[in-house]
Amino acid sequence: IAKDYLYKQLSIPYKNTKKQPLTKSQKAINTSYAKERIFVEHSIGGMKRYRILADRLRNRTMTLYNLALETVAGLWNFRLKN
Repeated sequence: IAKDYLYKQLSIPYKNTKKQPLTKSQKAINTSYAKERIFVEHSIGGMKRYRILADRLRNRTMTLYNLALETVAGLWNFRLKN
């Protein structure tokens, strides 16, 4: 995965357990992660309004899927800007 998807930093929220509850600083970090993640979730949800991504795309190559995803992402960005 690291070869295909380059990222600078991976943000994984802290998990609460029965024996060790979250501290205030960990809760604050989780809240900041959630505030960043909501933009990504809304973008994915907006792109799924286009049926080509919401339904199953039956093709034999990933090239067609990547092209469809790029087109839908461009359309969604255009809709957000205008």
